Amino acid sequence: MPFVNINVKKGKSGEYKVAILDGVRNALIETIKVSEDNTFQRIYELDEDNFIYPRSRTENVTIIEITMYKGRTVEAKKALYKAINLNLAKNPGIAGNDISIVIYDLPPEDMVLEDGKPINE
Repeated sequence: MPFVNINVKKGKSGEYKVAILDGVRNALIETIKVSEDNTFQRIYELDEDNFIYPRSRTENVTIIEITMYKGRTVEAKKALYKAINLNLAKNPGIAGNDISIVIYDLPPEDMVLEDGKPINE
């Protein structure tokens, strides 16, 4: 049950943002076998005043943070990074240099199900 937070600069179209959400979701499904109905994703749009990034990046700079259960292999994570980059290059056309991805691995007891119980209960 990954939780995904995505940061982009304000002003992108709805289609652009949906393409990012779909690209990340599809990469999660393809590479780490997440169930199609088992992801939470949010896009945060940041004003110019609230988003500082390296000058080598363009207006399409995108930061993706994925919080998921611990236990994925390094190979699986590399496949996920590659799939996200390929998907977002295809649609909406974000260059790999503009994409930064961070994965937070948490033990199951640090993530909670809908009923408020830790995963290990």
